[in-house]
Amino acid sequence: MGTSGADSGNPGTQRTQPRDRWMIAEPHPEAAAALAQEARLPLVLAELLVARGITRTAEAFAFLNPDPAHLHDPLLMLGMEAAVARLERAIATREPILLYGDYDVDGTVAVVLLKTAIEMLGGEARFHVPHRLREGYGMQSSVLETAYAEGVRVVVTVDTGMRAFAEAETARRLGLDLIVTDHHLPAAASADRSPSAGSGDAHNEVPAALAILNPNQPGCAYPEKSLCGAAIALKLAQALLERRQPERVREKTLPSFLKMAAIATIADAVPLRGENRAIAAIGLRELRRPASAGLRALFAAAALDPAARQLTGFDVAFRLAPRINAAGRMDVASDVVELFTTRDSHRATELANKLEHLNRERRDVEAAALKTIEARLAADAEFAADRLLVIDGDGWHRGVIGILASRVVERTAKPAIVISIEDGVAHGSGRSVDGFAMLSAIESCSGLFTRFGGHAFAVGFALPSDNLPELKRRLREYAEQHLAAREPERLVRIHAELPLDRITPVLAGWLKKLEPLGHGNPEPLFMARNTRLVAAPRIMKARHIALSLAQDAASSPSNPPAGLPVSAAPVSSIRAVGWNMAERAMELRLEQGSRIDVAYRIRENDHPDFGGLEIEIMGLRPAGA
Repeated sequence: MGTSGADSGNPGTQRTQPRDRWMIAEPHPEAAAALAQEARLPLVLAELLVARGITRTAEAFAFLNPDPAHLHDPLLMLGMEAAVARLERAIATREPILLYGDYDVDGTVAVVLLKTAIEMLGGEARFHVPHRLREGYGMQSSVLETAYAEGVRVVVTVDTGMRAFAEAETARRLGLDLIVTDHHLPAAASADRSPSAGSGDAHNEVPAALAILNPNQPGCAYPEKSLCGAAIALKLAQALLERRQPERVREKTLPSFLKMAAIATIADAVPLRGENRAIAAIGLRELRRPASAGLRALFAAAALDPAARQLTGFDVAFRLAPRINAAGRMDVASDVVELFTTRDSHRATELANKLEHLNRERRDVEAAALKTIEARLAADAEFAADRLLVIDGDGWHRGVIGILASRVVERTAKPAIVISIEDGVAHGSGRSVDGFAMLSAIESCSGLFTRFGGHAFAVGFALPSDNLPELKRRLREYAEQHLAAREPERLVRIHAELPLDRITPVLAGWLKKLEPLGHGNPEPLFMARNTRLVAAPRIMKARHIALSLAQDAASSPSNPPAGLPVSAAPVSSIRAVGWNMAERAMELRLEQGSRIDVAYRIRENDHPDFGGLEIEIMGLRPAGA
């Protein structure tokens, strides 16, 4: 990958933001030109597809046109036959089935999908969604014991259970048939060897269960390894339902189920490629017709009209998912299950409004804590020198500390851990940056924790608050060893060069076919070199900027793009908006006539007075830097 160093701004200017480093993807001129010619695509779209490993016309067509035929047969998944057979027996004899979920979008949606399928077949499905603060993540033996006492003999986990060795043993001892559906890595296959992960070894890397549905388990030949938990629940529901009415399920029922599965797939940030892309894209299309009372109420609460325009991955990730997640963060996630299973429109509206209230409360709690954190970062000189930031506070809501850690990383470009201290216990959540494995950092302090886990970019833990000073000392030493040669910097990952005079409505329409965008299929970030400010920058609300930019013919490549023509009349200038970029504009002393390179995303503004194509600025630097 090609890189471009960060510019240092003007001499003597004091930066309060981390330095940007532009990373420009290596182009694939020959392969992109060939694909553009064969598939009759705009060259820049062909370049983006080639960068995703798509070089043939058939592959490009399949990627740009997701279809139900791209979904795999659920019976390819190891354990599916045994799971279906046991659930069919339970449904036939009206045995109660306990669905054991999780409190986030993925876990609650998985419960909804399986509960709906079992009840459609005449079965009885109960569910348990743990309370984030009182129970924490994962199964509890006490819940299994209570379920057994109430007559349950079949338990299906959703989005959890892959490391529940002790709880699986409890189920075996009680006589419960346990079916684990989960997407997390088995213990022996993962770097997470936390005390809470169980005691699996090379011969016992999955818990003892009647059936385990997880494409990542040893011996599973299922083609898609990166399904989210709800998608695995979807495959089990599909297998159950197709035993009864295969044609009706494929034509009517499965598209309806894909609506919910799409929300979980996008919200859980699994790679939106392969089967995940089909689930997300088809589900988004189906969401234009939200039939259930719960979905209609949720859209109303989020002020989204799915019939008015094409839904995007952004709508799900930043408008629907936060409201669903708010239940588990701030209250009880079982409200989500009720929302999506009730047929009472009044009750659905009541629950959706409750989620909206909880989400606002979450934002207020987050904003108050973030204000405290930002003040502390500005006032404490030690933080400026620290390579890894560890910030603690009394009584910060544990449901938002992960979000707070992400906000600190965004502002500082340093790995960060935010800790809430309650009743002598310190609960922490950490987020990292490229090239620094956060899990390895906390593993270096493993003896201090009562529990911990995570991966390279995100961790969670708990420890006695008396251990905090030692934790900070060790982490500071670890960061000095592993980050000493690095200055904090924000990576601006540019996917392709696209001069501003190549932006047209036709091209914008083609780029929409990349939706849904998200992890594994990022929104394209383009770069235009040597653009000219048509007028002086306009500062908005002291933090943002509005520019009018032009791409002079002399600075734009003379040869037209291959493939379909994108327009006969390129724009002469284009509106540009840069959020939180006023400081950067002042550093560069931008004025009318200034020449800059700009990293940007294409946007369509639907405002009735000044709508149309514009760009969102993601990076600025002097031309030719």
